[in-house]
Amino acid sequence: MATLPREPASRDLLPRDLLHRPLGVLRLSLTARCNLACTYCCPDSADPPGLLNLAERRQLVECAVGLGVHTLRLTGGEPLLYPQLDALLEALAPLRQRAPSDPRGALGCLALTSNGALLSAARARALRAAGLDRITLSLDAVAPASVARMAGLQGGAAAGEALLAKVLAALEHARAAGFDPERGQLKLNAVIQAGPGGNADQLLPLAALARERGVELRLIEFMDVGNRNGWNAAAVWPAAAMVGCVDAQWPLEPVGRDPHGTAIRWRYRDGGGYLAVVASISAPFCGDCNRLRITADGVAYRCLFAATGSDLKPWLRPSLDATGLTAAMAQLWQTRQDRYSEERSSQPATGPAAPHAEMAYLGG
Repeated sequence: MATLPREPASRDLLPRDLLHRPLGVLRLSLTARCNLACTYCCPDSADPPGLLNLAERRQLVECAVGLGVHTLRLTGGEPLLYPQLDALLEALAPLRQRAPSDPRGALGCLALTSNGALLSAARARALRAAGLDRITLSLDAVAPASVARMAGLQGGAAAGEALLAKVLAALEHARAAGFDPERGQLKLNAVIQAGPGGNADQLLPLAALARERGVELRLIEFMDVGNRNGWNAAAVWPAAAMVGCVDAQWPLEPVGRDPHGTAIRWRYRDGGGYLAVVASISAPFCGDCNRLRITADGVAYRCLFAATGSDLKPWLRPSLDATGLTAAMAQLWQTRQDRYSEERSSQPATGPAAPHAEMAYLGG
């Protein structure tokens, strides 16, 4: 089982950025490919050149842990398409076995985000056995036609019904494998998009499904990540309005947001579990953001909405320079002052939007 995220006595010696934010979470993309084509993500059909190998990914994680990372989230694209996923989890095991007081740092939690379509019962058991602590699945609708539209599937309602069945089965496979939703180890993500072609009518059905299945539903505002998802502010359904809609059907009471967390959580007053919202647009949480993202080809991004990143491969190839890699990552973090969402919300929109890296490369 995972150790708790550490707060070492030497915390002040670990790097902090220019806004005094510590590094705590690494989101590592394993591939830019996906078996779906969700409209808000628009993934590629092929990976970029120069993909990191397993040993390079493991080295990046080890350096990040030494700089304060306690939680690793594996993302994509679709991370279950990465053929060496189980081997990577096993390679990370020594970082999990360190004592929290180890001066080299210890990795406390391993998490993964997936669309669930490829998560069989055997795969869920294998991931759990390899050390995965938490898994978050994605589903943006309950009505089959809406499922297909949001996932970018051809075949209409029939294709949507097939995908829905796979995701619902994946939830049960994960639960049976030992991912306990009551301990926060199994959650369901849904991106809610307002307006024509969106899925706002699916909000209450999704909440009902999550309550029935006993999993926390995380409602995510439609975000301006990437350059090809057709984002516009009118398509954003603010988190507060989504919560109000659910509250009118099933009364809620606030739980709040954990320090450095992305989600504001609510509890159903009737004991029906929890609801959460990720309000990157309407209520930014840049002030204590502690996440660093690294793409499948080794480029580090300090913000989900960044336009450019820093290539870390020169310290990995042609041979490893662990000291140089650690120094480069530390400098990258210490010079960070990114707070795009706060700046966006405080400034009037004028002219074309600045370009962003694509969601499929950054893994959300």
